[in-house]
Amino acid sequence: LYIMENDFQKSIFYRSLMTAVFVGIFATLLTMFYDLIFVETVKFPLAAIINVASLIFAVNLLFLVIGLIYYAFIISFKKGDIYFIIVFVLLTFFFLWKAQGVIRTDDYTLNIQFRQLLSGIIIIIGGVASFAIPYLFHDKIFEKYVL
Repeated sequence: LYIMENDFQKSIFYRSLMTAVFVGIFATLLTMFYDLIFVETVKFPLAAIINVASLIFAVNLLFLVIGLIYYAFIISFKKGDIYFIIVFVLLTFFFLWKAQGVIRTDDYTLNIQFRQLLSGIIIIIGGVASFAIPYLFHDKIFEKYVL
């Protein structure tokens, strides 16, 4: 029995959501490695909030929402990809700015280290969301072999 894999067109909703989920898994791995390397090299003792378990849950859930946002951008605007990239780059800078004011403890050094950890994770998530989702969404090879 011969069945063509690509007899049907995948919907924009499906492609945007699944692309974001795929990119979210990749971003989760990047943030986990960053967290593990940062905590081990700096010997950061305050790993209760940002740890592997919270990153696995939060980053994947976040990218599911980002996929819905991406879908809204591409169906709402003629150049939705460009607007999405601009908005998410600006959001990344905004969250980086806000992260610099976070006070996690009374210890100045630990606060600086926490901000560095948080900033690195924000950069990874923001960069991957801003550029990988639009790129892979339009990549025909990715659509054919991954989606």
